[in-house]
This record gives sequence, structure tokens and C-alpha cells, in this order.
Amino acid sequence: MPEQGVSVGQLLLAEYQTVKDEQKARIGFRDNLLYVTLGVVAAVIAAAAQAKQASMLLALPPVCVVLGWTYLVNDEKISAIGHYVREELGPRLARLAPAESDFVTFGWEAYHRTDVRRRSRKRIQAAIDLTAFCAVPLAALAVFWAAGDGGGPLVGLSVLEALAVAGFGVQVLLYTRPARPARTPA
Repeated sequence: MPEQGVSVGQLLLAEYQTVKDEQKARIGFRDNLLYVTLGVVAAVIAAAAQAKQASMLLALPPVCVVLGWTYLVNDEKISAIGHYVREELGPRLARLAPAESDFVTFGWEAYHRTDVRRRSRKRIQAAIDLTAFCAVPLAALAVFWAAGDGGGPLVGLSVLEALAVAGFGVQVLLYTRPARPARTPA
């Protein structure tokens, strides 16, 4: 009589494939957000320069914060998926392997995190994120303030935007995860 249903191992592998597909999609979306941000920044700066209206630069802070927050949330979910695979899914699947086996499930999920240069890459990425999503809009606000052609409501708006950008910058730093101990190069 043929066996009915699916095994726990098959279910775990199907779950793994599903979460890895989600992670891959989120990585592509997240990475494209940097390009979209650069395109929007270039377009707004070009439009402001052509129109000689520094007040148009006030569009950059909210756009950069919204795109940056979307980037940050996707980055956090990408990391959470990796953590779930390493800490939950992998061990559950490993328990199904024969007891005498030294089988390591999804070894790449942990291995790639132990690279000796990972900490420096994480710091550089945080600097890039802060530059793209915080420094650029703050620079736009500085240009607006230096131009001095905004009335009271626009200046008030610009101060609120500066606070939003600064608050988002704090979030970028809070979401930066500390690196685990690095492996030594072979």
C-alpha cells in the first residue's frame, strides 16, 4: 500500500524553499530601492536647479525617508529569514537526520556570516544607507536654508523634515546588527 501524505522533512524543505524565495525577492526589491532613491534625488536636484527654486528640494526628505524605511524594513526581513533558517528551520530538519550523522543543515546560512571582513562590510553598508537616505536629504535642507527664500511655513516644514530624517537615521543605526565572531581565512 503506498504511503499517504507528506513527511515532516518534505514540509520543512517546502517551507525552506518558500522562505528563501521570499528572501530572494526581498533582496532584489531592497537593492533596487537604492537605485530608485538615486534616480529621485537626481531628478529633484535637476528640477530645482533648472527652476532655480531651492524650495523644491523639500521634496527630498520625505521621499528619502519613505524609500529608506521601505529599504530598512526589507533588509530586516531578509535578516530575519536568514535567522529563522539558521535557528529554527535548520535544527528541526537536522533532528530528522540519522543520529550518527554529522549532517549540518543549510551550512551556508551560518558560514557566510563568519567572514573576517563582514564587520567592515556592515559598517560600510550602514554608512552608504545613512548617506543615501539621510545625508542627501539633510544636504538638500541645508541648501534650502542657505538660499533663504522660504517663508515661515516652509522653514517650519523643513525643520520637521530634518527631525524625521534624523529619527530615521537613528533607526538605521538601531537596525544595524552586530556581527558574530569572524572565521579566520584559510
